[in-house]
Amino acid sequence: MNDTAASTHIKQDHLPKDGTSHRYGLSHDRWTRLGKGAFWITGAGTGYGQAVAVALAQAGSTIVISGRRIEKLQETVRLAADLGGRPDAITPVPADLTEPSAIDAAAAHVSEILVHPTGIVHCAGVPQPAAGPWPLLDMDPSQWDRLMASNVRAGWLTSRALLPAMAAAGQARIVFFTSTAGWHDTPGVGPYNVSKASVNSLGTSLAAETAARYPDADIQINVLDPGEARTEMNQGSKASPYSVVPMTLLLLSHPPGGPNGRFFFRDGRHLSFAATEAYPTSLRDKPFPMRKGLSNIMGKWMKG
Repeated sequence: MNDTAASTHIKQDHLPKDGTSHRYGLSHDRWTRLGKGAFWITGAGTGYGQAVAVALAQAGSTIVISGRRIEKLQETVRLAADLGGRPDAITPVPADLTEPSAIDAAAAHVSEILVHPTGIVHCAGVPQPAAGPWPLLDMDPSQWDRLMASNVRAGWLTSRALLPAMAAAGQARIVFFTSTAGWHDTPGVGPYNVSKASVNSLGTSLAAETAARYPDADIQINVLDPGEARTEMNQGSKASPYSVVPMTLLLLSHPPGGPNGRFFFRDGRHLSFAATEAYPTSLRDKPFPMRKGLSNIMGKWMKG
């Protein structure tokens, strides 16, 4: 992991109750553009996914939120309304994303709601199941399969379900949430490390393949490490899950010509992974250079 570049001045302690005022650090133009977007958020019943969904609702986006528990998704809808969001624009679509058939059904429903989808934020994931001190040597294969199904396969299948529609509309914004574990080899959590390293590779590989298949579309598929915060998986942290919102919104709202297949940390650092170098310019800067075919998209983006 390398962090030789950064998007500076990322404030991580915005109070969500004032989201419509501070806009989580976004400019007025970017905030307004998010309000015209249509997003699918997975893992949106709690933690990071809930925080991102609430922030997008505050911006006025049309949102579908998914997770296994409908009662948790309904809590997100109520929280968004309490914090000034548009509850009428949030649709819960419960689904067990470890099951391909459930993903197919959810994606079909999402496509009916988000006729012109703008992006996806993949927050769904599970911790490593209990498998003793040597899980790579002792874990039951069924445990491995469920871990990979949730942390890797779900992101792949949900992304490819909506990518054709996003590309046809001219742009796609996808953010995969990863973990520092994806860069490490800590004994005892090897399967989880592998799952997050796989997310890293999935994000950059999907970004490259999608950009090659749809060269005239503005493809921005990136990976974000949210760090640690107070979630169901980490009750001991004092950090708010809203700490990840500013960088997530910067990626979702970036104009054409921005990063694709790159890695970022919630505090603004730009990371490298394997052969992928850190993105060289701030997400706040005017993007450069645009790929062939993006000049017309840029014009449309500026006009709204």
